[in-house]
Amino acid sequence: MSKTKRQSRPKKALDDLLAPPETKAKTLPIWLVGESTSARDLESLSEAQRHWLTSSGWRPEAGSVGLLPAEDGAVGGAVLGLGKTDGADGAAMLAGALPIKLHKGSYHFEGQWQDPELAAIAWVLGSYRFGDYKSKPNNAVARLKLPESANPDAVERIAKAVYLGRDLINCPASDMGPAELERVTRNLAKEHRAVVKVTSGDALAKNFPMIHAVGRASTRKPRLIDFSWGKKSAPKITLVGKGICFDTGGLNLKPGNSMALMKKDMGGAAAVLALASMIMDAKLDMRLRVLIPAAENSVSGDSYRPGDVLASHKGLTVEIGNTDAEGRLVLADALALADEDKPDILISMATLTGAARVALGPDLPPLYCDDDQIATELLASATRVADPLWRMPFWKPYDKLLKSDVADVNHISDGPFAGSITAALFLKRFVENASAYLHFDIFGWVPRDKPGQPKGGEPQGARALFEYFRKAYG
Repeated sequence: MSKTKRQSRPKKALDDLLAPPETKAKTLPIWLVGESTSARDLESLSEAQRHWLTSSGWRPEAGSVGLLPAEDGAVGGAVLGLGKTDGADGAAMLAGALPIKLHKGSYHFEGQWQDPELAAIAWVLGSYRFGDYKSKPNNAVARLKLPESANPDAVERIAKAVYLGRDLINCPASDMGPAELERVTRNLAKEHRAVVKVTSGDALAKNFPMIHAVGRASTRKPRLIDFSWGKKSAPKITLVGKGICFDTGGLNLKPGNSMALMKKDMGGAAAVLALASMIMDAKLDMRLRVLIPAAENSVSGDSYRPGDVLASHKGLTVEIGNTDAEGRLVLADALALADEDKPDILISMATLTGAARVALGPDLPPLYCDDDQIATELLASATRVADPLWRMPFWKPYDKLLKSDVADVNHISDGPFAGSITAALFLKRFVENASAYLHFDIFGWVPRDKPGQPKGGEPQGARALFEYFRKAYG
């Protein structure tokens, strides 16, 4: 299998999924139907169509799609079930279930859709398929006429960015190592005239010793990718994304079932690149900086060991409790560098802990934030665009769980409790100067198909953050 060459979806791919509002081509209607409002919602259908739905056993469960017959026996439209939401406000992301369930053709939203633009975004996101390694890719064939109230540029901007994030996570580690991640980042930076600097291999040892230690066992050189964009006088926003392109666990080797999905351990990097793509494309008024510590956590005679004490960019010494907690090490060096610039907002995104999944599951990433106003506004943005987050605390009493007898700090706690919180507290030790610090402990993966989210990689939190920044700096 040759390496995948696509780094972002071409515009034509999105054009194949969306038709402009002014198109003259015939399109078929899609109606919303709620469980408790089904009688009212079905009034606009013909008697034959209502009878068809009843006799076929269709029920308006959330995300369920029913095809409607035309008078000539062809497909005449469709209905989308709202389930117990029973209102247009609950339908937007459910529209992501439509593309793969509808027959070939062109469609339009009919009736009262409270957020047609978000529904159009969900349609495109639900159309996504990663087919780079299939001889016959299974592509969606249904096309949507954009609602008149939807901004085509906004829909395309978000779809392109999310597709990029998904493609990066879904790509096998054999074709997405630190060098390939650097190439993708350079391509994105070049597209938006951002300035890129990369430090790699042994050049990391002096100033970024923890990134070097984590990646030195691999034949693929670790690196710190650093790019900046925007006016120097604008508010400083810095994004740091964990770019562990594959995680064996190091000498604390993962069992096979835990290693199977470790191509997604660079999901934090994918999320910040998706977010950066949206920000730069929208030309938001900010000074954006993106830092990606990229490495592969491998096993060799040069692997770092449990019990080692590592220096860090900040000057703190770190005792290694477990080599499978490598993500927080590379992030710490990058965060310390970012913090020197005194950003207004500093953000880290990482597939960091299994403890976060135990607490909140795969769909709901924890958000840690030391600014109450930003947290409140960000959570509202997350709800608005259906990219959910849940706030968790930087609970200071747990900081003592990171005590080390031989170094300034241990990078893991001394017990089984509060693993996501202690990881966030470890990272926060490397942030002093930023006006606000936010940390996202994402899963970066959808375990089973959902409306708008096919099974596979997902840059969680990116759309929520963009919505927040769009409001604040648009």
